[in-house]
Amino acid sequence: KQWYQRRVRGMTKDPETGPRPSAPVRSNQEPDPGCCGTILIVLSVVICVILFPLAPFFVIKVVQQYEKAVIFRLGCIRKGGAAGPGLFTYLPCTDEIHVVDMRTISFDVPPQEILTKDSVTVTVDAVVYFRIQDAVSSVCNVDNVKTATRLLAQTTLRNMLGTKSLAEILAEREIVDSCTLASRGE
Repeated sequence: KQWYQRRVRGMTKDPETGPRPSAPVRSNQEPDPGCCGTILIVLSVVICVILFPLAPFFVIKVVQQYEKAVIFRLGCIRKGGAAGPGLFTYLPCTDEIHVVDMRTISFDVPPQEILTKDSVTVTVDAVVYFRIQDAVSSVCNVDNVKTATRLLAQTTLRNMLGTKSLAEILAEREIVDSCTLASRGE
């Protein structure tokens, strides 16, 4: 089968499904900062040029091999997404930098008292490993990634073990573990 698409006035023509609205087109260009934003950017560049002997100390940043830097220019993510690892430049007055650790992070889930399916109270704990895959989504979509992951792990532990009886928990630890991973979409 030959698939072809044609854009006509915001519609996509598909031979099998007919016309439908087109997906929004994403631009790789930075949004227009406007008049005030342009003035601030030009002013920052002028200050960096005037203070040239000292400017490299403030304009050049180093990000380690295991980190990525998400740079916001006037509140919008800079073109190219996350920078790093290595050297990159930024404008001190207009850019804001968030450094994200891309290594695997582990933590203990504190002991939780859980009521099982057969009304037995069990105290369980766990160890959680997680790694951030997309630094931009991590910074833009979640306020505190470590706390959110910790609370999600506690909730998942309680929900999964609350649906099992004590005998199932003790006999089928590997199955309970695989069910927990499957419920998180891994």
